[in-house]
Amino acid sequence: MNDIFFNTRDLSVGYKGEVLIRDIDIEIKKGEILTLIGPNGSGKSTILKSITKHLEAIKGDTYIADASVSRMTYKELSKLVAVVLTDRLKPELMTCRDVVATGRYPYTGSLGILSEDDEKKVTEVMRRIHTEDLAEKDFTAISDGQKQRVLLARAICQEPEVIVLDEPTSFLDIKHKLELLNILREMAKEKNITVIMSLHEIDLAQKISDKVMCVSGEVIKHFGTPDEIFRPDIIRELYDITDGAYNIEFGSVELPAPKGEPEVFVISSCGSGINVFRRLQKNEVPFYAGILYTNDIDYVVARSLAAEVFCEKPFMTISDEVYEKALSAMKKCRRIIDAGIEIGECNARIAELIRTAEKTGRLERIN
Repeated sequence: MNDIFFNTRDLSVGYKGEVLIRDIDIEIKKGEILTLIGPNGSGKSTILKSITKHLEAIKGDTYIADASVSRMTYKELSKLVAVVLTDRLKPELMTCRDVVATGRYPYTGSLGILSEDDEKKVTEVMRRIHTEDLAEKDFTAISDGQKQRVLLARAICQEPEVIVLDEPTSFLDIKHKLELLNILREMAKEKNITVIMSLHEIDLAQKISDKVMCVSGEVIKHFGTPDEIFRPDIIRELYDITDGAYNIEFGSVELPAPKGEPEVFVISSCGSGINVFRRLQKNEVPFYAGILYTNDIDYVVARSLAAEVFCEKPFMTISDEVYEKALSAMKKCRRIIDAGIEIGECNARIAELIRTAEKTGRLERIN
């Protein structure tokens, strides 16, 4: 336990004495980022509220450096943990700077008067989070995305050892999503702050997290590193995906493959076919793809969208079996698309496919 900074033991959470999720065991080191993922209504927010004392745990406890959170006073806790929840703050007659400045209150006296050093920290943080232009604006009059950034600035002003965020990227455009997550990563790695958050964007969770917890059902079935969690079977089960697929390599969702007998055969490599695959899918045109090596990025998308992919192991000469299957399928198609391919020694037989397609007069080349 020496290197574990934040953990829960036998934690059960819920409302009015009724357990929603039980036996929650979190173990993360200082400076790590833990992300909770799962469908809407699965209990991610309930867990976050329970580990920060916004909601009383039904059983068990949370520990920070082996200190019990349930036994801490709220002032003690506020010096260790900063929280940004989805519950919208509705301050009366407060500017954005006033809101950010409340992050310094755990360190002020009973009158809540900020020192010159406190004021400097507020200014520095607002500049860092790019909210200085909002300083004198009424907090209630700015957009939800701007509010999210102001609330993050307030949390950073607390100088916490742990920061807990519930869907921090909600309402943010892509620029500010990336900016916010980059700030969290810097805080974790440079300032050794432990970050615990929930995210809907699992592609971002896959890229930023050190640990991931899957929340769905009464128990936590999966907790581990992104490499351990982001597998097709786990994501499919977690979100009950029946239409389409989650592309682990790209961190993106693919819509369902078109149904029916394939009408098109796509020859491609090295990414040249991806736009073609997606265009055919969008137009609900079933297609074959091949011959692709299984380490080709075209293969990654084709396996989700094509009716069948004819493939070969990386760096191997294309076998007679794979070639004949691809040739047979191609002859049945009314369109053959050459999306662009580099021919080398290993895949030389694809040139034979292209020559055969040319003779039929059905070959379309995409430059």
